[in-house]
Amino acid sequence: METPTIDNSLATDTAIVRRFLDGATPSAHLNDADELEYLEKIAQLMTEKKAKLVAHYYTDPVLQDLAEATGGFVGDSLEMAKFGKEVEAEILIVAGVRFMGESAKILSPEKTVVMPTLEATCSLDIGCSIGKFSAFCDANPDRTIVVYANTSAAVKARADWVVTSSIALDVVEHLMDAGKKILWAPDKHLGSYLKKTTGADMLLWNAACIVHEEFKARGLENMRQLYPQAAILAHPESPDSVLELADVIGSTTQIIKAAQVLPNAEIIVATDQGIFHKLQKLAPEKTFIIAPTAGNDATCRSCAHCPWMAMNSLPRLYDSLSNEANEILVDADLAAQAMVPLQRMLDFAAENQLKVRGKA
Repeated sequence: METPTIDNSLATDTAIVRRFLDGATPSAHLNDADELEYLEKIAQLMTEKKAKLVAHYYTDPVLQDLAEATGGFVGDSLEMAKFGKEVEAEILIVAGVRFMGESAKILSPEKTVVMPTLEATCSLDIGCSIGKFSAFCDANPDRTIVVYANTSAAVKARADWVVTSSIALDVVEHLMDAGKKILWAPDKHLGSYLKKTTGADMLLWNAACIVHEEFKARGLENMRQLYPQAAILAHPESPDSVLELADVIGSTTQIIKAAQVLPNAEIIVATDQGIFHKLQKLAPEKTFIIAPTAGNDATCRSCAHCPWMAMNSLPRLYDSLSNEANEILVDADLAAQAMVPLQRMLDFAAENQLKVRGKA
């Protein structure tokens, strides 16, 4: 029997996404002297306030370096959540987007969690409102609900499982082996990849990441002609046509690991260009090339960089830490409900070795 596919009636409200982008203020540009002054003041405050910084790979390189230099952490959303839960700190500063701050607070309710800005959100979060999602779940009560980490605390609380891109394939295979039918949200491209790879019976929500959706297969084919010896690494939030051309498909962490072990001297990368900072630090002998998007003069809204991640800046980080402003608060009952699928993810990750998925 043919398995269900995307319900197009649940398409992302692009007008809402564009409204959020129109209101987004870009990160402040600093000269070297001002940047150094902010770094020194922030480092001193972090010591005084017993604070730790966790930053996503897609944030400004200076924030990534600051996190690592002060005993914090840089990683993908699963690694950020685990570190934030385990680290000894009174304050967690989350440099990323809002759902990451919410996850940190749910996992560490005893800690104060602040962010450089509360404006930084995610098109996947926007495209999966709790009202419409709950109705979708209610209409399909026979399915196990699996949601991507890029969702609100309320959506997580409605789910049976929360997953990140690094663990999604393993969880879906686990559920399929147990005979479960899956309701997946919100990323349609990641959902399609999971369904095609595993053969699981999956009903997919229809939303997408504005960064990864802009990668173009035709441009990637042209790029491969220019760099015939290059490996192509792609994030599974990218469209199917892009993933079909990839040599390795994986999360940000899996892409970084693959880039280090592959023999190719040139590597084309289809994910947010913020990852290039870590790639170049860990594999300085290699050349990294950003995969083509639609371009500034076409339909590109991201040009391979998340506009919300770009809102994290040193001045904003300093203001939030010095004033303990932009605090993330999650209702206790809602947090307790969301903690169940989040903890299930963390327990599963601890028990299963996650793999980089490459083509045979």
